[in-house]
Amino acid sequence: QLQLVESGGGLVQPGGSLRLSCAASGLTLDYYAIVWFRQAPGKEREGVSCISSSGESTIYADSVKGRFTISRDNAKNTVYLQMHSLKPEDTAVYYCAAEIVLRGSNWCKIRDYGMAYWGKGTLVTVSS
Repeated sequence: QLQLVESGGGLVQPGGSLRLSCAASGLTLDYYAIVWFRQAPGKEREGVSCISSSGESTIYADSVKGRFTISRDNAKNTVYLQMHSLKPEDTAVYYCAAEIVLRGSNWCKIRDYGMAYWGKGTLVTVSS
């Protein structure tokens, strides 16, 4: 059983930065592509970014492209989401989720079906 725990959320001013972490325990992340999602109050969940198990492939939603960077450290069993130039519309609960793939795969896709495990989320609030 893989457990995912997000951290790093908080209150930040517009234009600021935050780095979210998705720490895994129970199993190695080597066999999982990771997807970050977010859900703002009253809105549907939105896929933000994904990273392959190899770390070589990443995909970003248009809404965050150029501002967010996803990365992973398999030795630490952790995936990160570095967020810059934050906007009020980035306010949401951010979740990470894991999809089973081959170790060393260069595949990932932003989709919310097929996820084997989900974290409980961390709140990001962008406000002055």
